[in-house]
Amino acid sequence: MTGQSTTPLLDTVDLPADIRRLKPEQLRQLADELRQETISAVSVTGGHLGAGLGVVELTVALHYVFDTPRDRLIWDVGHQAYPHKIVTGRRSRIRTLRQEGGLSGFTRRSESEYDPFGAAHSSTSISAGLGMAVARDLAGGNNNVIAVIGDGAMSAGMAYEAMNNAGHLRSRLIVILNDNDMSIAPPVGAMSAHLSRLLSGRPYVTLRNLGRSVAEVLPRPLEMAARRAEEFARGFVAGGTLFDEMGFYYVGPVDGHNLDHLLPVLRNARDSKLDKPILVHVVTKKGKGYPPAEASADKYHGVVKFDVITGKQAKPVANAPAYQAVFARALIAEAEVDKKI
Repeated sequence: MTGQSTTPLLDTVDLPADIRRLKPEQLRQLADELRQETISAVSVTGGHLGAGLGVVELTVALHYVFDTPRDRLIWDVGHQAYPHKIVTGRRSRIRTLRQEGGLSGFTRRSESEYDPFGAAHSSTSISAGLGMAVARDLAGGNNNVIAVIGDGAMSAGMAYEAMNNAGHLRSRLIVILNDNDMSIAPPVGAMSAHLSRLLSGRPYVTLRNLGRSVAEVLPRPLEMAARRAEEFARGFVAGGTLFDEMGFYYVGPVDGHNLDHLLPVLRNARDSKLDKPILVHVVTKKGKGYPPAEASADKYHGVVKFDVITGKQAKPVANAPAYQAVFARALIAEAEVDKKI
């Protein structure tokens, strides 16, 4: 007699279309089972764990709201793409991660139509997304392009160059800033979620555009005062001045683990009629839902095989010293005889 499955809802999902057939109230259970499957798979194969656990709810929400693969979903770096792989037809092979002949540890175009961009290096997602958005517009398409980028990758110049170009072109592009480390946001709660839904909704956007239209016909000093007041008001309630200055419409911060908060904001971004890119600021926690990873995010960023119950990693005995250890010893030896080092 076989036991009951511990992932009954996930067992019904092979592709994102299956997620979109679920009721919103079922998504919490799906996310919990997806997190469980991710932990189980990585305990067998090793790989990047913490980042993927942090975006489980975001993965479910994105595939539920957007029509992937027609809507292009780009994951920066790819460390967080394991849950994405599980729900895009690759669950049966997820325990071949990073094995010879198995699944890639990153997104790979040759692996799935749900991987529109091959990412292994960081900070490239917004540039890739902008290129796809421009190509879509030239071809007369109307699909969405979504780039998910972490706060670490967002610190690179390439990301800001892409944002600057996207803002200048007023391209219809959605950027999800997955903020899991920098603490650049105030605490996220009910009031923050309410404001995010409000600011991303069409009534507020329409009202804001009306205010700008009125400002344009005012005498110059009054126009400048009105624009300044509007900017400060948005900065006060949303903290988005930096991204606004780069030509983006900022929404957030949003609790990235609360589906009741995520879903309406992502729907508003999807349905927006703005003629500019949108940045949705999502706050998440690395290792979410697995206590050992939550307690020590650095040690569980990349792991070898581990025991799910204890979290203890099976460290193999190395045949040779680690490269960084050799480098460190050599550098210290040089520094001992050269005061300039």
